[in-house]
Amino acid sequence: MQVLLLGGGGFIGSHMVSRLLQDTHHDILAYDLCADKLDDVMGQARLTYIHGDIRSDQERLEALVKDADLVVDLIAYANPSVYVSMPLEVYRLNFTENLRIVEYCVKHQKRLVQFSTCEVYGKTVVPLVGDKLPDPEAPEYAVFQEDTTAMILGPVSKHRWIYSCAKQLLERILHAYGLEDRLNYTIIRPFNFIGPRIDYLPSEQDGNPRVFSHFVQALKDGSSMPLVNGGHQKRTYTHIDDATECITRIVENRDEVCNQQIFNIGSPHNEVSIRELALKMRALYQEKWWDGVSPLPELVNISGDEFYGEGYDDSDRRIPDIGKAMLLLGWKPQYTLEETIERSMAYWFDHDDNHPTNRRSACNAPEPNLDCPAIDAPEVDNRHASL
Repeated sequence: MQVLLLGGGGFIGSHMVSRLLQDTHHDILAYDLCADKLDDVMGQARLTYIHGDIRSDQERLEALVKDADLVVDLIAYANPSVYVSMPLEVYRLNFTENLRIVEYCVKHQKRLVQFSTCEVYGKTVVPLVGDKLPDPEAPEYAVFQEDTTAMILGPVSKHRWIYSCAKQLLERILHAYGLEDRLNYTIIRPFNFIGPRIDYLPSEQDGNPRVFSHFVQALKDGSSMPLVNGGHQKRTYTHIDDATECITRIVENRDEVCNQQIFNIGSPHNEVSIRELALKMRALYQEKWWDGVSPLPELVNISGDEFYGEGYDDSDRRIPDIGKAMLLLGWKPQYTLEETIERSMAYWFDHDDNHPTNRRSACNAPEPNLDCPAIDAPEVDNRHASL
């Protein structure tokens, strides 16, 4: 196949490029604003990198969709600080621009693998009913199933949820096209993928990356590890290698088992609170990489509005039901929580700052950067980051 990966230069996209080049015979077109995360594979015969921005590249983008056998759409704002600071931009990119990709696929009858988010599920019922439940900490109140779980979002004033809402609406439109037999799609809901090349460190550029990157930064320079609203929220962390194994099976779609299906991809046994994650990362750093002299970071509580901006809100827990992926794809995650954390941290501490993709990422820079190898590179607004 010829696989068009929109957002192929981002965290998930770059790992998918490597995985597909290694494990399949497909030709890969990686479309993105920058290719710095693709340094290790650039130049391979089956890879073509295309520099572009889907918001200003409609004619060429439609031609790329038309020529592809499969479209994988990873492009989105995926950062809580952006949800509250630029909610309209989040809506426009994550819904309006991605809807255009959907419609190109409908028009040219192309299969689409659409990346959504576990945030579509929103909150669990626990904050709504509190101690009325016999055991509010029981896992069953936080397990999300693709086809039956209700989606509970916060109030309109909490702009954190515009990301979730935009992704959810896009899913509903895909489903509606499927009901009319006009689109063959597969929806992926990722649950907290981490690993090498995730985001960037705060010292490398302006912005507010995800929590794992903040904790790595704190360990490198001894600054505090920020715990938003005390860090009591729980997440299930998934190693990127486990994730790409599952995504590759979805791309291959043997026996067409993925047609018009939604898949959770996550590691349900790797649940940890953000506070516990900080403690685990600090202890592991002290055991494996600490020089015995540099200061170790302190854990500091900070409000969500102070850290992310007014309009922040959060979900309490997210545990994926992966029964469908296990049944239809024969997949289950292999990495434990401890392995996932250690392997993800090792990228920064074993390679330190000399690794080329640890330097400031032009892909996420606030100003356009046209130095990346590309074909037909247009002038673009470089403010968004692919997943």
